Amino acid sequence: MRRHNPPGLFRHWLRHWSMLAVSFGSMIGVAAQDVEHHFPATQTSSRELVIHSATDIEAIAPVLTAFQRIAPDLSIRYREMGTNGLFEESRAACSAKATTADIIISSSVDHLVVLANEGCALPHRSPWSTPAWTHWRGEVFGFTFEPAVIVYNKTLLSEADRPRTRAALIELMRAKPELLTGRIGTYDIALSGIGYLFASFDGRDALIHGRLIEGFGRLQLTRRCCTSDLIREIADGRLLLGYNLLGSYAVGALRQGAPIGIIVPEDYVLALSRAAMISMRAANPDAARRFLDFLLSREGQRVVRENSFFFDFSGQLPDGVEGPRSLGDAGVVRPIVIGPSLLAVQDRARRERFLRDWNKAFERSGALVP
Repeated sequence: MRRHNPPGLFRHWLRHWSMLAVSFGSMIGVAAQDVEHHFPATQTSSRELVIHSATDIEAIAPVLTAFQRIAPDLSIRYREMGTNGLFEESRAACSAKATTADIIISSSVDHLVVLANEGCALPHRSPWSTPAWTHWRGEVFGFTFEPAVIVYNKTLLSEADRPRTRAALIELMRAKPELLTGRIGTYDIALSGIGYLFASFDGRDALIHGRLIEGFGRLQLTRRCCTSDLIREIADGRLLLGYNLLGSYAVGALRQGAPIGIIVPEDYVLALSRAAMISMRAANPDAARRFLDFLLSREGQRVVRENSFFFDFSGQLPDGVEGPRSLGDAGVVRPIVIGPSLLAVQDRARRERFLRDWNKAFERSGALVP
């Protein structure tokens, strides 16, 4: 397949990529990592808050340091994990009645609902609240607003070829296979909890979903475990376009200088609220409650909006993001409601069937299944 030579401006940016890669890579997160970070207390203290999370450290660090300003007596041990690994380990620890984290945070909110349903969450009543669709049973609490977006290489994909809707993406794949073959990416839904969650909700629109998957299979979709891998490959030109990526991490990469564009689809927008729960076996439940209340408070939400995840519940789009002026006004948001309906998403038979159908679409097209 013919590859496009990057224009002069893009070549200039690539020369600086090695210097940007460290900060950019950490900013958008390497979801497959299992890394521990320590935030010492600013006052002498032996009390420690332990957080296990599928949220990259650069995104969450401003929230943690802001919390320590009002809780200087607490040190924080933060373990950064992948969504599936976090779920499996948390579930095993709960089953064994073992003490692990005080707080669990994940974008795969279906995982947290399963954990809460199995008795792994400590109930909490907070004086603060977010919209009704973001919390369940006083056990799982959403604290962000994160849409699924289309990300594209701003230098290599012409303005005329930038799809604003799923129908436009389907038409682009049919009209320009020579441009897009091997150069569209999304999550490997067998490895990525958030990828599986987005795909399962997309699948509720059977006609559009079927046409998308047919096109992806025909054009040899690139599948990756992690947001970071996909955005990096879009930024350096190996991919031209990414589908259903986390908007918050994409904006973080854009602000770090990546040559990408971000489109909020105009037909409908899947949106999730990254959530936290207090572990039933928390060693320090009081500190966990303080941290959860901070996440939901006005100050916590300000930090979340301005320094960490960039979108907010008002529906206003961050600078540089293309889409409806206000998601609320446009009425296109399809929120992933945190509640018992998410238990069906993790039903074993349903999950196996969905993954089997997903892979069959690629097998029928002759594309390789990774």
